Amino acid sequence: MSGESQAAAGPGEGPIPRLRLEGITKHYPGVVANSDVALTVLPGQIHAVLGENGAGKSTLMKIIYGAVKPDAGRVVFNGRPVQVCNPQEARSLGISMVFQHFSLFDTLTVAENVWLGLDRSHTLPQVAQAIGDKASEYGLDIDPTRPVHTLSVGEMQRVEIIRSLLTQPQLLILDEPTSVLTPQAVERLFVVLRQLADQGCSILYISHKLHEIRALCSACTVLRGGRVTGVCNPAQESNASLSRLMIGAEPPQLRHQSRQAGAAVLEVRGLTLAREDQFGVDLDGVDLQVRAGEIVGLAGVSGNGQKELLRALSGEDVRAAPGSIRIGDQDASRLDARARRRLGLHFVPEERLGRGAVPTLALAHNLLLTRSESLGQGGWIRLKALEAQAAAIIARFGVKAAGPRAAARSLSGGNLQKFIVGREIDAAPRLFIVSQPTWGVDVGASAQIRSEILALRDAGCAVLVVSEELDELFELSDRLHVMARGQLSPSIEAGEATVERIGAWMSGLWHTEVQAALDPGASHAAA
Repeated sequence: MSGESQAAAGPGEGPIPRLRLEGITKHYPGVVANSDVALTVLPGQIHAVLGENGAGKSTLMKIIYGAVKPDAGRVVFNGRPVQVCNPQEARSLGISMVFQHFSLFDTLTVAENVWLGLDRSHTLPQVAQAIGDKASEYGLDIDPTRPVHTLSVGEMQRVEIIRSLLTQPQLLILDEPTSVLTPQAVERLFVVLRQLADQGCSILYISHKLHEIRALCSACTVLRGGRVTGVCNPAQESNASLSRLMIGAEPPQLRHQSRQAGAAVLEVRGLTLAREDQFGVDLDGVDLQVRAGEIVGLAGVSGNGQKELLRALSGEDVRAAPGSIRIGDQDASRLDARARRRLGLHFVPEERLGRGAVPTLALAHNLLLTRSESLGQGGWIRLKALEAQAAAIIARFGVKAAGPRAAARSLSGGNLQKFIVGREIDAAPRLFIVSQPTWGVDVGASAQIRSEILALRDAGCAVLVVSEELDELFELSDRLHVMARGQLSPSIEAGEATVERIGAWMSGLWHTEVQAALDPGASHAAA
């Protein structure tokens, strides 16, 4: 890292701040995103920015990165006032950012995407080699030759992180960097971030995972309603006290009561599917059952077949062999998504923008992707009924939006997630499949979404939750499976699951455990 910013401002004055924001204000129509925000980040400091969804965190980070222009205030970088007009200028100053919603071109390869963000002094093969070296160094496994459209969300996040690290930033901004990383990958990332901080790199860290902020960060600025409401050392706070600073209260405790599951609603038998592209994963003999009134959790490292399995279950991929997927007493193997919805299946994909919602459409019109209650005869849209339906979901799930006519892309990531999950839960499904239900959602909203999922289960719905947050799966699930290399582990009761055991199974080690259970004598002899 550059040594100039490490210089002291003067005798006894301490180091010059890496970044200082003074009176930053940004208005949007009907919304004050930031109001007179002040923030100071020191060299080598990992500084958290905490706030509920819609508090103004992402807008503030985009102002620092030059993606948004403030209405008032100034940015001081390494002791000098700067006007950062665009991300290219930010990168030339030494500011890099990993966005919560990724800025990658689907049709290009990983290496080509990274190359676009670097200066032209490197050739594409050199960039590909650098990606491989950086990925190996930091345990962020990725193939530089893969097209981005073949990557899972977790793999896309790795690309964004590696791209930022290759610029050797003085200030690295991370917006929800661990939202789809496994606990092991999070620990590896923390090692990387501490190494960067030790080298003088300053890090602005946005996360809703309070335990991460307490473990990693030495300073924290709290936003509420676009204003700074507190500055603290998170290591000296508890999750409860940080929650109170952020949302004014502690999130409610979930009530997970044991109950007797009913008949099987989803039955998957020997599902074997060849991957549709060269970078996908073959599904190999997947057996899965989800019964009425139970939540089955599916854990695993991103890119191990979850995407392929969800496409087969949702009806996006209809190549499954007849009889291999049943919903209730119906063979659903070759039914499309609409036909499966008629059988009571509702699905929330992991990608909010593009698959869960059309960015340019209003929230009300996004309801029509999966809901038809407001369609009249001949397919005519009953607009008043549609907007009333959207307004009811917005109110029920506490979505911060300008109303039913607000475009999906105008919402923060967490608020859009609440709307999409709410849209499907509100349909009272018989079978509910959700991927990464609380990705990028604040603690209060996470508790609400999880509570609604539990209420669905208690009402008799069969629920399959795919998540890379083990804490979430432990909190919600009655039974757990792990997916690795296109295969599914046996189920395990939630009460018997531990982080260590599930972590080992993510590497496919359940085969050894199952074999030992079947033949303990052979296992003992091998030992």
